[in-house]
Amino acid sequence: MLSRLAFILFLSLGIATGPVAAQVVTAGTDSRGIPTIAPLIDAVDDAVVNIAVVSERPAQMTPLFRDPFFQPFLPPLEQLPPQRQMSAGSGVIVDADEGYVLTNNHVVENADEIRVTLRDNRSFEAELVGRDPATDIAVLRIEADNLTEIPPGNSEDLRVGDFVVAIGNPFGLGQTVTSGIVSALGRSGINPEGYEDFIQTDASINPGNSGGALLTLDGKLIGINTAIIAPNGGGNVGIGFAVPINMAVSVMEQLVEFGEVQRGRLGVMIQDLTPDLAAALDVTAATGAVIISVEPGTPADDAGLAAGDVVVAVNGETVEGSADLRRKIGLRRPSDKVEIAYLRDGARRTAQVTLAEAGAQRPRERNPGGFDALAGVRLAPLDRSQPAWGKVDGVAVAQVAPGSLAARAGLEPGDVITAVNRRPVETIRDIDRAIKDAPGAVALTIWRDGRTLLVVLRS
Repeated sequence: MLSRLAFILFLSLGIATGPVAAQVVTAGTDSRGIPTIAPLIDAVDDAVVNIAVVSERPAQMTPLFRDPFFQPFLPPLEQLPPQRQMSAGSGVIVDADEGYVLTNNHVVENADEIRVTLRDNRSFEAELVGRDPATDIAVLRIEADNLTEIPPGNSEDLRVGDFVVAIGNPFGLGQTVTSGIVSALGRSGINPEGYEDFIQTDASINPGNSGGALLTLDGKLIGINTAIIAPNGGGNVGIGFAVPINMAVSVMEQLVEFGEVQRGRLGVMIQDLTPDLAAALDVTAATGAVIISVEPGTPADDAGLAAGDVVVAVNGETVEGSADLRRKIGLRRPSDKVEIAYLRDGARRTAQVTLAEAGAQRPRERNPGGFDALAGVRLAPLDRSQPAWGKVDGVAVAQVAPGSLAARAGLEPGDVITAVNRRPVETIRDIDRAIKDAPGAVALTIWRDGRTLLVVLRS
């Protein structure tokens, strides 16, 4: 006989299904009188789909191509047709009316063709609405009737120890259900360049589960399965990760609206608050993010933040460290207003900040004393995503308006301005100062693809 504890842990759920959303209405044992999550699975499994991806890559050289004997009989490598590759993943229907499917970016990022197969074996070619490598989320759309969606839960309500169910397509075998608990929350370090707040679970997640559903026992979607830790590239060892549904939905809304994610930017370099730093800065906070530097002309600079300040909260939510602050800011949109709480000289202060667009500073001030040499040019600070990072100091050219003076002179997006009239520049303010009262000509020293060029702008 099952113990009362076992009954509680493996609660049987009675499910009522509708034409669009799966919903849980009662709890209890099934007709057999035993605890089971089968009714839960029956209600949601139609919303979990298999994703087949076809991609192409250039033909690979084999030893035959390097053998002088065979070379006269073989065509040039570049004339060989590309090789087609197939891979599989999972996805979750989250909007049955519009046909939107949530999955992982890494499932579809190199796709030439994406096909979604439903549990009833209907198959549809999918449109890629948008993808976001930083959170590993992508949105697909299919044209289909009679779809089932899974209602999103609130991942902020999760607690370590909550029971969860994972549904996906491991190893391309077909729909598979595993169960476990929430092992940890707020995990990071899997992709240091991304925005991370992973749910860790011991529900078995294997290759092919990526993009599948992580559910609570009330049938709510609380995560998109995304990664595993496995020795030697193997399978599940009880450590899997999922993107919280709150983050995934926030990204999805922007991908549907804009086709990309527009992120807010504060304009600071930060690091974790450690006990040694806390002692050196004479602060009592146990967690936070220490500002190492503030970029001139950014929202942080406008708000009066300075190196040595310790950011402890954003809109009242505690900041656990630098990765947490980066996520809290990066998942907000440009022009969003946030309240930054920080410590300085032993006192807690607050600043109201209007976020800028990630990768961009505020618009340059027009030069009233001379001609506007860079009219129609949008500049941005160098970052790790740009080829010039670590090679030169300067300011990146993000956009050049067609027909502008700069475009006619040959300035191109991707150029890096390293000097103006032979004066080195590192920020937009440096550029503004350098061209102030220009006598009718401005000489820009440009770094482009490893070469140094001179671009002259004349009024």
